[in-house]
Formats: sequence, C-alpha cells, structure tokens
Amino acid sequence: MSCGLFNLTSEIMKNLLYILFATFFLASCSDSKEEVNVQELNQQFIGAWNSRDSDKIISLLADDVHFLQGEVHFSGKSEVSDKWVRETLGTITDLKTNVVSTGTDSQIAYEAGTFSVDVLPSTPDEPHAYGEGNFILLWKKAEDGNWKLSYAQLEDMPVVARN
Repeated sequence: MSCGLFNLTSEIMKNLLYILFATFFLASCSDSKEEVNVQELNQQFIGAWNSRDSDKIISLLADDVHFLQGEVHFSGKSEVSDKWVRETLGTITDLKTNVVSTGTDSQIAYEAGTFSVDVLPSTPDEPHAYGEGNFILLWKKAEDGNWKLSYAQLEDMPVVARN
C-alpha cells in the first residue's frame, strides 16, 4: 500500500510541477510592462474633438479626471463632461497639437506641448478667432486595462481675431 501511495503522491507532484511550469512560462511570455502609444491615445481624443463626438470624448475620460485651465478647475467625469466638453465643444474647431515632451510606462502616459484652435464667433456679428497655448494630457491605465484621460491642463494665450 505504501508503494501505491508513493506512486500516487509522485504523480500528483509531477502534475503540480507541470502546472507550475506552464503558469510560469505563460506569465513570462506576457509583457506586463508593455507601454502604450500615447500618440494614438491623443489622436483618438483630438479626432473625437474635431468631429464633435462628445460621447467618444467622454468615454475616454477617467472617472476621477481633472481639468485645469487658468483659474478654472473641474474634477470628476460628470463635471468635466458638462463644464468642459459639452460647453466648449461647439465653440472651437480644428484642434491641433505640437508635441514638445512625451513619456510612457506601463501605467501612465503623457504628452505636453502647444495647441491651436479656431474659435467660432458666439454671435453672427463677431469675427472668427484663433486661440493657442500650452497643454498637457495625462493618461492612466484603468483597472480594466483601458487607458483613460486622467488630467488635462490648458494654458491659453489671449484669443486673436482673424482678419
């Protein structure tokens, strides 16, 4: 009986070792430090903004997102969606960025630089205008593995009327 128990225990141990080896092998094959392409994230955001797709923009926001512009600070997806995205989306077009700095790792990605936009008149008798300034967009990897815009900061220069 003890010889049969030894063979059974040996077989169980061998199977456990196979399972451990397979688990280790599969874990080592996955790249847990895979970095994100922050340019693609920002192009999704800019593309959604320029096509005035508020639903897409809002889907890219983290639940705890922060938006800063001068003295203005909005926090949380609901407030940022209402007071920045929905209120601003119809007032500017042709958002363009010029990236000066970028960085990524497995959990955070950012781009910073300058931006320009065409500012639409709020009444028919006002001229079109041009706006520009500095920006930073910071993305974080959410628990579900999706990347979300966590922080956006814009520093505007005075808007200039177009001729």
